[in-house]
Amino acid sequence: MIIARSPLRISLGGGGTDLPSYYESHGGFFISAAINKYVYVMVNESWHDEYIVKYSQFEQTKHVCDIKHPIVRATLEWFEMGPNLEICSIADIPQGTGLGSSGSFTTALIKALQAYKKNDWLSPNELAEQACHVEIDLLNEPVGKQDQYISAFGGITCFDIGVDGKVDAYPAKISEETLSRLEDNLAIFFTGYSRSASELLTNQNERSKNSEAAMLENLHRIKVLGTRIKDALEGGNTRLFGELMHEHWQCKRERSKGMSNDRINDLYQLAMLNGATGGKLIGAGGGGFLMFYCEEKNRLRDAMRKANAKEMRFRFDFSGTSLVGL
Repeated sequence: MIIARSPLRISLGGGGTDLPSYYESHGGFFISAAINKYVYVMVNESWHDEYIVKYSQFEQTKHVCDIKHPIVRATLEWFEMGPNLEICSIADIPQGTGLGSSGSFTTALIKALQAYKKNDWLSPNELAEQACHVEIDLLNEPVGKQDQYISAFGGITCFDIGVDGKVDAYPAKISEETLSRLEDNLAIFFTGYSRSASELLTNQNERSKNSEAAMLENLHRIKVLGTRIKDALEGGNTRLFGELMHEHWQCKRERSKGMSNDRINDLYQLAMLNGATGGKLIGAGGGGFLMFYCEEKNRLRDAMRKANAKEMRFRFDFSGTSLVGL
């Protein structure tokens, strides 16, 4: 049995500029961090002449075209694999929570299948590009390149995207002291809502393709904020990072009315009244997790607990997508 795992991620800045509808005209930049919450994919040889796929559902079929899970189906068709395959996936955090689970799943699946074929030679960049090919090209999903790339690379990593779609990845130059301060002072809370990002991303994609002035201006500002966040972290100024996250969130909220809701707004305001310097909703919007920078975490935790917002504690992951069992 082959077991691969990919880390989930928290977006730190520049998210949204990784969509083709934006970077193909303007280039993109984002900084993201992998965390020690994972998606696991197991691949094993089946005793039967069929495909067995286990996730939140159970599938058993003789024909790859009948597999309902779109990423599994598209990847197996592209790799021309099977049948006689059993694929199982589990995750530390459910999908639809803004932590990039589909990108993590795709990179873990490709990593496991390549190892099963005894062909595990892909670099993180090649692995991420193959995952992007599955989601963006084969499935035509309205997603960007952030989730696949940060899962493949791990760490706190910066990504420049050229207008040709090529990605230059490099680790942020953050000191050990700053990393420790970030882990100590970042807090993540579940809003209570899971959602599909597809509708919000489709809306952004279409508006960017149509060169809508308001959307392009918003994404230009987001890209600049991403570089300012990188500079703040590399300079060790974590308090400024918190303030820039607040500015990033205010800018992000302008993209769509569906980006936030009363519950999210109330939780955000509560956090700001209880010690948070700044924060943002992780992911495309509409639900999932709120992240805050706060140097008074006990006060913040108490306030959020009373508001029934469950905390997810985490550390950074520096391994990226990897094999954990053969």
